[in-house]
Amino acid sequence: MKHQFIPTIKDIFTLLILANILFGCHKNDTKTWDDKGDSKEQNLDAQRLVHEGETREYVLYVPESYDGIAAVPLMFNFHGYGGNASEYMNYADMRSLAESENFILVYPQGSTLDGSPHWNPSLASPENKSNADDLGFIEALINKLATDYMIDRKRIYACGYSNGGMMSYGLASHKSNLIAAVGSISGAMIDTDIVPSHPIPVIKIHGTSDEVLPYNGISGEYNSVETTLEYWKNFNNTNTTPNVSSFNDNGTIIEHFIYADGDNGCNVEHYKVIEGEHVWFDLNYQGANTSMLIWDFVSKYDINGLQ
Repeated sequence: MKHQFIPTIKDIFTLLILANILFGCHKNDTKTWDDKGDSKEQNLDAQRLVHEGETREYVLYVPESYDGIAAVPLMFNFHGYGGNASEYMNYADMRSLAESENFILVYPQGSTLDGSPHWNPSLASPENKSNADDLGFIEALINKLATDYMIDRKRIYACGYSNGGMMSYGLASHKSNLIAAVGSISGAMIDTDIVPSHPIPVIKIHGTSDEVLPYNGISGEYNSVETTLEYWKNFNNTNTTPNVSSFNDNGTIIEHFIYADGDNGCNVEHYKVIEGEHVWFDLNYQGANTSMLIWDFVSKYDINGLQ
């Protein structure tokens, strides 16, 4: 399945925003980030990189613990469709983790498609509505950051929300030589006919009441959560029967699935948020928030697998 965006995607986001305004927020919407449509805000403290003649922006956070001597991991966090990197950083905030865990954190800015920032996680094709070379942009950005800082190139990770989660999957699929592990929050995987160069650990967090990228997918448009998990389970050669546990986060039931014993120790994990909507979740899973769950998972791996 090669198409990246459907013509009605902005209408879906608009309807979701109107629904939130008319009917209020649900219990797991508190302190979350949602797609905001046509973001006109400027990124604060953005740095710039010219890629294929286009000036691209990114917001960089270097922890105070960085000493320029020891190589440190690099974490990308991608905003959703219509998002703004500096605003998104305040919602999907990993800066305190970057300090405590000593990794460099970057929030890239998507380029404009039909008036809204977006990410293109797929290769060029007649079915792809976007011609942005975002895969090439991120590779160029990795190379720049590795020149400017001491980056552990075996420990480069990507996560993202919604369309940003799609971008994480796109990097895992098409730039697997660069990426050690990925995470997706309320995002769908587009391409499921790609063979990455090595097993890739995947953590996926998704709500069962997501109306934009439904948990069960949209036939002919977006893969279901189960289809995505099946792809990575099969590719990583994990156990087919998961270890399952559940947790009650102030009334929100979260089911945790671990597909273990993958090649090179690369597992697939899924947090199924019952009645969760299309948001960056403000989870508290046994004392860990969403950012911590993602970091605790991906940081166990380098590009060769479990460390």
